[in-house]
Amino acid sequence: MSVTIQSPPVSSSPPLTQPTFDPSTTRPAPPYPVSDSKSSSNTSIHTPPPSYKLPAPLSGNAGTLPDSVYESTLGPWRAALRRRVIMNLERESQYIASMQSWLRSPLLDRFFVYTSSLGTHTFFMIALPFFFFFGFHDIGRDLISVLAMGVYTSSLLKDLVCAPRPHVPPVTRLSFGSHHREYGFPSTHSTNSVSVALYILLLLLSNPTLSTTAFTLSCILLSIYTLSIVFGRIYCGMHSFTDCMGGALLGALVTVFWWVLGDPVVLWLKDAAWTVPLTLVPLALFMINRHPQPVDDCPCFEDAIAFVSVLLGIFLSEWHMSLAGLNIESGFYTSRTPGSSGTDLNSWLLWTLFAALKMVTGVLTIFVWRLVAKATLHAVLPPTFRFFAQMIELPHRRFYTPATEYGDFPKENGLHPIPSVIDLPSMNEVKKSHGAYRIAVEGGLKKRHVRNEKNVNIETESSSGSEGENNENNEMGNVKHYDATVLTKTIVYAGIGFLAAEGIPACFEVMGWGVERS
Repeated sequence: MSVTIQSPPVSSSPPLTQPTFDPSTTRPAPPYPVSDSKSSSNTSIHTPPPSYKLPAPLSGNAGTLPDSVYESTLGPWRAALRRRVIMNLERESQYIASMQSWLRSPLLDRFFVYTSSLGTHTFFMIALPFFFFFGFHDIGRDLISVLAMGVYTSSLLKDLVCAPRPHVPPVTRLSFGSHHREYGFPSTHSTNSVSVALYILLLLLSNPTLSTTAFTLSCILLSIYTLSIVFGRIYCGMHSFTDCMGGALLGALVTVFWWVLGDPVVLWLKDAAWTVPLTLVPLALFMINRHPQPVDDCPCFEDAIAFVSVLLGIFLSEWHMSLAGLNIESGFYTSRTPGSSGTDLNSWLLWTLFAALKMVTGVLTIFVWRLVAKATLHAVLPPTFRFFAQMIELPHRRFYTPATEYGDFPKENGLHPIPSVIDLPSMNEVKKSHGAYRIAVEGGLKKRHVRNEKNVNIETESSSGSEGENNENNEMGNVKHYDATVLTKTIVYAGIGFLAAEGIPACFEVMGWGVERS
């Protein structure tokens, strides 16, 4: 496993600075023609004409276009909010760089990079079906609820503010995956970790039978988990102090919100009235449609779609289970996983076997659903959109090509139900980017500072860095988005939530594999 290290480039280009902004001065002219705000509709972002192309961001990182672009493209209040968020970013970047210069070590690099995966929504999407498959339905539903609200709100704020991550240079950035291409404020990792830890803490406090020792140990583990994720984002140079504080505050707010209002919402879902789907489906589509449009091509929007859709599927399953009598209250779930009632070794092995079967079967079912649903929707939605586009004006989002401008769904955006090995980071190397050092974790690192050292396996892109910058920018520019993917992702992920919460557990009950916990 390896990590991407973004360090000061070898080129002599000047460091990134945040110019001061005098509110009394005239706002800079937009880089493209915009209509008079008094005569146009009240929108949150001025949309450039299709022929206009924004300049490429620095090093493929969102939020690094010239400040004049954001001032002229964002609405006045969004631009003011962005200035407020990034006012201390350069100073915080210097603090983070100084901290890295004396604190970083190979061991801490590995620890914080690897533990950061425990704060991603990908990790939670993989782990949370366990709760539904083994009788912890309420906990699984509540965890996904706080995670979905946190991810959607943090993604909304990221695209709303369009704030960059800490500057490289002076910061050295450690990451794997594509998180560095998202905006910085707020930190979604911090939101996820705080929301989950706080929910579990509230759950422990509500359990009067829990011993003092177990409660203390749980609090210690939750503290280690939360601090390692939040501080790790600063250590890795992925977020500023402002980003992490904003993300942590957001995580606490969404958890308290759900803890207070969750029970009334669930009671409404179980009312079995048709007002539930007639309310939830339009609400989810509205939240997706009204998600702020960013200046850069940021992947935050797709994260928001995924979690809103999963939560929609789980809420609809809650309603349908009550309507069809397929929930615990109706007495549908009565069997337990074979081997759960025994205490000997054979019973434990039997339970382990069926537990593994349930997880494998459940995950494969989700993959099959994703494969079939995407293939069907990719074939059906584009011609459907083109048909309705002749009669009405369909919603259009920046960076997403409308169906009227392409024929069959492009193959490069085809089906990938299971990530290919070639899509995963290599064990010995990762993609290089402009101004990036490539460090193999297995290379026997002894000490790591901002400067190069003999015992550090470092490779640079080029002496000038121009080639790396062009490659990175071209890579981002070649990522195509199509309007059909928005509704496809909505339906696919809603189906995943519905299957995980109702469809698959119901099949386990019918097959005798059991769902109820012992």
